[in-house]
Amino acid sequence: MSTIATNLQAVKSRVAAAAIASGRDAAGVALLAVSKTFSADAVCECAAAGHRAFGENYVQEALDKIAALQSLGLEWHFIGPIQSNKTRPIAKNFHWVHGIERERIATRLNDGRPPALPPLNVCIQVNVSGEASKSGVSPEGVVALAKAVAALPRLKLRGLMAIPEPTPDTALRRSRFALLRKLLGQLNASGHQLDTLSMGMSDDLEDAIAEGATVVRVGTAIFGKREAINH
Repeated sequence: MSTIATNLQAVKSRVAAAAIASGRDAAGVALLAVSKTFSADAVCECAAAGHRAFGENYVQEALDKIAALQSLGLEWHFIGPIQSNKTRPIAKNFHWVHGIERERIATRLNDGRPPALPPLNVCIQVNVSGEASKSGVSPEGVVALAKAVAALPRLKLRGLMAIPEPTPDTALRRSRFALLRKLLGQLNASGHQLDTLSMGMSDDLEDAIAEGATVVRVGTAIFGKREAINH
């Protein structure tokens, strides 16, 4: 078994154990393998081990991988900040977008989504830790943005996403994830039908799952240490 395959199995075991510890069905937590900066060969290796959903942050790098691995039938998620001039290729080539934080970007994604494709699954990114440098709409702005996104016919609003600040404080981590869960509950109580909480990464997936994560985004624990590259 390859290193990536071994790592993948270890992460899946962590996810299952965390779900069981929280009284949840492990099948209710999806694993997104974050393959940004890793090669198409690494993605292929992970796919050969049975994985199908991959997350990317950089548009051109992702498009190259999507084209190279088209025959594998993989599911591609865009999880990075979205520039206005990159909305069309994202809308045409991805199955999911996890980071909508502005109505303008949502509108451009909607306009760029080809009618022949099903609506693009999207999550609104929320800045749950209030960091000035962090992407995401404020918790107070979620309701208005959700209403605007839900009205766009080529998008399907699925839920919320967050990347809280790194911290060794377990209680603080849990509170950030709990806030996202609370916001999702408020949206559903107001008439939305959302099913996705995209939260938790390699270092904090157990806490995220305890607070209701339905998608955890894991890169390092599967692919290894990431080397910085310029885009």
